[in-house]
Amino acid sequence: MVTSQKARILRQYRDHLGAGRASLAQLIGGRIEVRSEGGIVVTDDGSRLLDCGGYGVFLLGHRHPTVVAAVAEQLGRHPMSSRILIEPTLATAAADLARVSPAPLQYVYFVNSGAEATETALKLARLHGRKTVICAEGGFHGKTLGALSVTPRAQFQEPFQPLLSGITVVPYGDLEAMAAALAAAPDSAVVLEPIQGEGGVNIPPAGYLRAVRQLCDRHGALLIIDEIQTGLGRTGRWWAHERDGITPDIMLVGKGLSGGVVPVGAVVATPAAFAPLGRDPFVHTSTFGGSPLAMAAVSATVAVLETEDLIARSAAVGAIIVEQFREIVARSGGNLISEVRGSGLLIGIECRTPHAAVELFLAMLEQNVLVNHSLNSHTVVRLTPPAILDDAQLDWLSAAFDKAVQQLCSLEIAGQHLREGNE
Repeated sequence: MVTSQKARILRQYRDHLGAGRASLAQLIGGRIEVRSEGGIVVTDDGSRLLDCGGYGVFLLGHRHPTVVAAVAEQLGRHPMSSRILIEPTLATAAADLARVSPAPLQYVYFVNSGAEATETALKLARLHGRKTVICAEGGFHGKTLGALSVTPRAQFQEPFQPLLSGITVVPYGDLEAMAAALAAAPDSAVVLEPIQGEGGVNIPPAGYLRAVRQLCDRHGALLIIDEIQTGLGRTGRWWAHERDGITPDIMLVGKGLSGGVVPVGAVVATPAAFAPLGRDPFVHTSTFGGSPLAMAAVSATVAVLETEDLIARSAAVGAIIVEQFREIVARSGGNLISEVRGSGLLIGIECRTPHAAVELFLAMLEQNVLVNHSLNSHTVVRLTPPAILDDAQLDWLSAAFDKAVQQLCSLEIAGQHLREGNE
């Protein structure tokens, strides 16, 4: 029965989702996820997998009871609005998100995804007359046409050229390059991640964002900070850019904004930056953006982050994981992992080669731990675990990584013997 079900689903993948997705499903063994709770995903055969992937969505874990209850109540009462009358959950969610955002980020525009948040911010910059956008190498802001224009990876961009014009790309963390770009186009917008997630958990030097903020102020440029993956406690702070003590003009939010229950994203802006949208609510619209169902999830998520002190827990649990992983790598004696780095629960494992990264990903899966690859860095395996992991689950994660590294070292030794035998 299980075999026939798996065959049917794989056939549906091939026939209706594409051969590429079917091949990826087979690569990971065709495992079928059927339910989830907390830090655990359960497959059709009853296997329990520790979810340390999820691309940054599940800081609260799966199906947090407070968020699920809020969404279920809203679903039973009023899931979608008329878009004509005043809708209270939208107002409440906007106030809740603004309250935990750095002052003076006061105005909120809700959307359905991180990419849509990027699109909204780019259009808002255009409404301010900013036709040049400066972005960073290794940055990832989504794959819709505008967002893709500021996601400078040839593999993603080339099939869709021409993209938006007026895009300048600078090395991430390079202040001289940023200064030169702003001097050449002072009336522009700058879009940056405070830590590059898909770029491989690239953490800029301390003070980098502060210096960029100063450059933007000097040249009259808008600063857009993409907190889609890093925000809402993921890095051990409410917002990762707080490390440098700055405030952007526009902030992008997504991933964990709904507690991992329904899709939602947002743009939060200062009064001056938001003004064009504030004056004309029809200049940019989204049919499903700000739905009551999503807004109930947003307010519940903010409440959980506050009442369960998950920001501090993210910092503490992340530090434990990074320390344990570094100790395992140090004693392994292997050469295929060069670095373990992270901030809070955004953690990157830098491998020497893309092949080693794939093998590490698969070895962790064999230990029933889900992790992610990095779309903009094929040598980095990325972990974004939930902050609600308990001690037993942390032990599970550490033991799984230990076994995966041992397996990687065995492959390295076998490969070395093979090379020596061929010489």
